[in-house]
Amino acid sequence: MIETREGYAPQSPETLSAYLSGIERVRNILGGDPSRWRIAEVGDGNLNLVFIVRGDAGGVAVKQALPYVRLVGESWPLPLSRAHYEHMALSEQARLTGRLVPEIFHYDETLALIVMELLEPHVIMRRGMIAATLYPRFAEDISTFMSRTLYFTSDLALPAGRKKAMIAAFAGNTALCKITEDLIFTDPYRVADLNRWTSPQLDPYAARWREDGDLKVAVSRLKLKFLSSAEAMLHGDLHTGSIMLTPEDTRVIDPEFAFMGPMGFDTGAIVANFLLNYFSQDGHATSPGERDAYGEWVLATLEAIWTSFREKFLALWRENPAGDAYPASLFQGAEGEGRLETERQSYMDRLWADTVGFAAAKMIRRILGLAHNIDLEWIGDKDRRAVCEARALILARDMMVKPGDYPSVSALAERARRVRRDVIRY
Repeated sequence: MIETREGYAPQSPETLSAYLSGIERVRNILGGDPSRWRIAEVGDGNLNLVFIVRGDAGGVAVKQALPYVRLVGESWPLPLSRAHYEHMALSEQARLTGRLVPEIFHYDETLALIVMELLEPHVIMRRGMIAATLYPRFAEDISTFMSRTLYFTSDLALPAGRKKAMIAAFAGNTALCKITEDLIFTDPYRVADLNRWTSPQLDPYAARWREDGDLKVAVSRLKLKFLSSAEAMLHGDLHTGSIMLTPEDTRVIDPEFAFMGPMGFDTGAIVANFLLNYFSQDGHATSPGERDAYGEWVLATLEAIWTSFREKFLALWRENPAGDAYPASLFQGAEGEGRLETERQSYMDRLWADTVGFAAAKMIRRILGLAHNIDLEWIGDKDRRAVCEARALILARDMMVKPGDYPSVSALAERARRVRRDVIRY
């Protein structure tokens, strides 16, 4: 049943001007006569309405939750409360990372609506990477975002009471978690009405994945970790479609899937999206080898992201060991610190293994599940697209079933290079 709430109504360009004109801060940002404000609905995502509003002095972005999944329609109801969790996550991310998220100007709980900074001339990263744009700051920025949001909301940094309060605060975001649980960890491995793939080219792959017992056990282990491991506050949907940037500035957007979960889910999402883009390059090339240099930039940036993230996370742990996990009183003196440092390194190794597995799940769902990546979808030739997708599926299956074969990000990058050279037969 579609959720109703007293006072809620979906906004339109015709109604939004009157609403925003009543908010002093927003009115001052936009400037001029509200009747001259220019408003366009630009949402191209799966769930929400998104408006860009421009006035004489400036602009804002407005995001409003709908009571259903926009991609599917009213047959798939969705609670408006997801805007509450997005606002809460954005506020916490801003506290921890500053300008790596957009500034919030206004939040309306009743309308499930957030007015925020208009990011210009920023573009969605996924679109920029399809166009082979270089982003030299990205590895530095996203590793900072992930290390600070994950470390400072974990038991490594928080007293147990504060951590449990965060778990309670996000516990109600069950509908968004359920989408993840089904669309990522379950549906691609069974017959499901919403699944889709490049057919008939990938029909044999989809059939084999549904019959692969090793793969289904591996993804179920990941699902169990997603369900049960409240390690830190996650963005929950940290892909290249949730990042707006220029070569000089990075902003992370759209954390409505935020919850307390396993860190590797966020880090794995970034790894997955870089690998999917890497495999898509041959589909976008207009001549042999045209995209090789950009593909190498993608893999080099992927390596830099994980390497920087690991270094920054470890530095935060050494400098801010305030959490109730690994009490300092247990690791006194040089010997104790040495033992703790060994454990820190082992912790990061375990997190990398989780990252590899979750990345694999993300890659598979974007090819065999409901919501796909335009990195691959925008390859017009279905045969070329299917070759790129098949290579990604081959690597993802190996990553999920044998994560121990990928002890480092460099090993993963090298394996991706080899798979990209594979001859694909359907």
